[in-house]
Amino acid sequence: MRSQVGAIHRIARVSLVAAWAIEGNRPYLISIVAIACSCLTSCASVSQHQFSEPAAGWQTKTGQLMYRTAKATLIGEAIVRLSKTGDFELTVSKGPGITLLSLRQDAGFAEFNANFTDQRWSGPTSRAPPQLRGWLGLRDQFLRAPNQKTLRYVSGSETFLFRF
Repeated sequence: MRSQVGAIHRIARVSLVAAWAIEGNRPYLISIVAIACSCLTSCASVSQHQFSEPAAGWQTKTGQLMYRTAKATLIGEAIVRLSKTGDFELTVSKGPGITLLSLRQDAGFAEFNANFTDQRWSGPTSRAPPQLRGWLGLRDQFLRAPNQKTLRYVSGSETFLFRF
């Protein structure tokens, strides 16, 4: 019984110290909680950008992509879609139902999902991470030469070769 009473007194003392610390530092605590909430919600925010959905006027090309860097090579089936207004979609897969990556892009915004590496990014193209610059340059290449049977594009150490 005596040990239970002692444990209760220790818990009460810790609670009083914690209450005093919170009461004395309430302005700081409120600021810290506000900053933490802001950081958590900004990291979890979802883009409100709306891409155009493919429609009858879009050009669709199917073929193969060979993507090569100094360290890796990726070969897959490619579907490229272009609208007359410059909207661009690229899907690379390894057979039906196995999407390796997808890219949606318009004049100022992009969304990149690489399922095989769990790499995801969306935002203004001007703020794209450097490792996506090659992928985001593909839109301009297809807009310049929409009817090419073969498109080769080199960006830094990356090489993209499409055959339709």
